[in-house]
Amino acid sequence: MTLVFAAAPTFTVPLADGSGEFPVRRIFCVGRNYVAHAVEMGGEVDREAPWYFTKTPVNGVRSGAVVPFPQGTENYHHEMELAVYIGAEAFQTPVDQAHLAVFGFSCALDMTRRDRQQDGKDHRRPWDLGKDVENGSVLAPISREWNVTDTARIHLEVNGETRQDATLAELVWTVDEVISHLSHYYRLQPGDVIMTGTPAGVGAVVAGDKITGGIDGLPPIALTLSDPE
Repeated sequence: MTLVFAAAPTFTVPLADGSGEFPVRRIFCVGRNYVAHAVEMGGEVDREAPWYFTKTPVNGVRSGAVVPFPQGTENYHHEMELAVYIGAEAFQTPVDQAHLAVFGFSCALDMTRRDRQQDGKDHRRPWDLGKDVENGSVLAPISREWNVTDTARIHLEVNGETRQDATLAELVWTVDEVISHLSHYYRLQPGDVIMTGTPAGVGAVVAGDKITGGIDGLPPIALTLSDPE
């Protein structure tokens, strides 16, 4: 088979120990997985089951990138998250077996055109323009030695000023519960990534801002916004 043009390169995320790179296959995102964030967005947590949206890997960037402020928004928001990387198939997996599919963890940013997301909500339309933003999925180096602990602090700063500050104890649906639930709708495969939701404190950023964040025990994350193209 002859390709009519060159295939896009696979987006990869480095391992924190320098031993290799993780090729990203799909990115799933959990919606409203912190109660306080759901409240600040004018909604509430669905206690029956987690729910999801997706972001395309072609729009991913690594931590430390300098990217232009995106087109089509006047209200661009930061969302700090824990990302889970899948390293083994998970299909109809029980909660107590979900951890066996985990390859590693990292910090992540789910950058969001909040005004375009609100358009979708108001008109009962998909969130793609709000969520699947070019350079809008930011992933830090992956740790394979880290385990989820409720006491781990998750935080984000803009130009050094703290905006988000919580602990992973505030996750409504745990990592294992999310993997198990999602595996009943998709056959999760090595290369899949799950972003587990953001705590309260999301807010707008502008060109020139530097975003930093972290989760206790994981490599930190950073993103700088340059002028629009």
